[in-house]
Amino acid sequence: MSQTHMPDRAAIEKVVREQVYSRMGLSVPNVRVAPNALLVNISARHCHLTQEAVEKLFGPGHKLQPMKDLYQHGQYAAKETVTLIGPRSRVISNLRILGPCRTLNQIELAYTDSISLGFDVPVRMSGDVEGTPGCMLMGPYGYFEMPNGVIRAQPHVHMHPDDAAFYQVKHLDVMKLKVHGPLGMTFDNLVVRVDPTFKLEVHIDTDEGNACGLKPDTFCELIK
Repeated sequence: MSQTHMPDRAAIEKVVREQVYSRMGLSVPNVRVAPNALLVNISARHCHLTQEAVEKLFGPGHKLQPMKDLYQHGQYAAKETVTLIGPRSRVISNLRILGPCRTLNQIELAYTDSISLGFDVPVRMSGDVEGTPGCMLMGPYGYFEMPNGVIRAQPHVHMHPDDAAFYQVKHLDVMKLKVHGPLGMTFDNLVVRVDPTFKLEVHIDTDEGNACGLKPDTFCELIK
C-alpha cells in the first residue's frame, strides 16, 4: 500500500524561469522539461494473491473488494487483510492485499518486517520468487500455504514510454534516485520498468523511506 508523494518542483521552476526571463526582456531558453512530475511513494508491506488463494482464505467465489485506488491504473488496496505466519509461529496481522488478483502469490516486506518474523528474505523484482522463502497465510475462512514468494522489493521506477524517452532509458535499465534534504541519500540500484499503462512513480519500502526522511515536500530526482 502506498503513501503518495507528489512534488511539483518542475512545474514551479518552469513558471519562475518564464517570469524571470520575461522581466529581463529575454526569450526563454529551450530547456527539456519532463513530460510528467516525479512521484516517490513509500510502499508498505502487502501481498498479491491469486484467485485460488483468495478463495482458500475467504471462501469459495470470494472476490476482492476495492477499498482505495492506488496511483498505477487499475491497482487498488483491497478491504481484505490476512495474517502472515512466519518461522517459529511469529505473525503479522492485518497484512493488506493489493488487487486485482495476479497469476502468482507474492508478499513484499521491509527488512525490519523480515527480521521480526525470522525470515531471511532476498531483494527481488516483483514476480521473481524462485528460491524465496514461503509462509502460511490465515484468513477468516481458512489457511493458504505459500511454498515461496516472500521478498523484499527491489527499489524501482514505473515509467510510461514517454518518460523513458525523456530520461533516455529502457526497460530493466538501472538508474539512481537522489533524495535531497537533511537525511539526503542516493539509491544506486533503481530498476526501470517501462509499460504503456504505467505512470511515472518510484517505489521504495518503509525502511528506505524512513532512512532518507522522505516527506511530501522532499525534492527527489532521477539520475541516469
